[in-house]
Amino acid sequence: MGAQGAGNGVDIRAGRVKFSNVLPGVGEMNPPGMAEAQKHFGTGKQVGEPLRVAEPYLIRQKWDAYSEEQHAVWAELVRRRMPQLREHAAEEYLNGFEQIGLQEDTIPNLAEVNRRLSPRTGWNATPVSGFLPPDAFFEMLGARQFPTTTYIRSRESMEYTPEPDIFHDVFGHVPMHAHPVFADFLQHYGRVCAGLMADKEKLEKMGRLFWFTVEFGVIRQKGKVKLYGSGLISSHGEGTHVIEGRPEIRAFDLDLVMEQQFLVSEEQKVLYAVESFDEIYEAAKEAEKRLG
Repeated sequence: MGAQGAGNGVDIRAGRVKFSNVLPGVGEMNPPGMAEAQKHFGTGKQVGEPLRVAEPYLIRQKWDAYSEEQHAVWAELVRRRMPQLREHAAEEYLNGFEQIGLQEDTIPNLAEVNRRLSPRTGWNATPVSGFLPPDAFFEMLGARQFPTTTYIRSRESMEYTPEPDIFHDVFGHVPMHAHPVFADFLQHYGRVCAGLMADKEKLEKMGRLFWFTVEFGVIRQKGKVKLYGSGLISSHGEGTHVIEGRPEIRAFDLDLVMEQQFLVSEEQKVLYAVESFDEIYEAAKEAEKRLG
């Protein structure tokens, strides 16, 4: 995977955002409970209004088509991560894992996940066919629909896959969408970025905010640094890197985050710890004031 410094154009391949393209994964456009959740929580669009830019990329998850081997790969990936996460993941992630009904031995059925998730925060894990253009990605975030890959890596790629799969997307990302403040933050982030499509430099700054929160976010809880970013949650190597104290952990500062250089292909040298998830929501609103 070719690495790019953030100063040369943000290319967030390990997660969902690639600002020259957006890489998602593979359900239903309006899963069960979606309409009712939108009435309560609202979206960036009118209630019930379909996605327009993202619509060509929406597919259905063929859950019955997963093989025993694919379920076994999911099970092994989850069982590798959970011992570490039970001790070192943020409380909100662990609560979300239970609240959306993820199972350790079975690939998630996104319709079932959404039946639990939508009533809580209005979010849905929405299957997509592959790469999304940025405007489609941000449209989906603004509508509280998270682009989700249905592909799962092979056993030969257990340690590393260059493209997100359902393990990264659902295991890594979706439990946090059950937390109301994080859910509001992510929707607001999508709306802000949708309004910045014409300005590459501003999008790069927003890309760094995504990287150091959604992908590589950490939070201080009970005197310890806990993981919540999907890149740390889904990767044993990245998670261990943080737990062993190798990166510098700085207090979250929007000015520093939006200027922080990084390489996608390397373990992170600097991370930014928040004290609460209100911090990142307020950061997204402050970024909108500055860049909008």
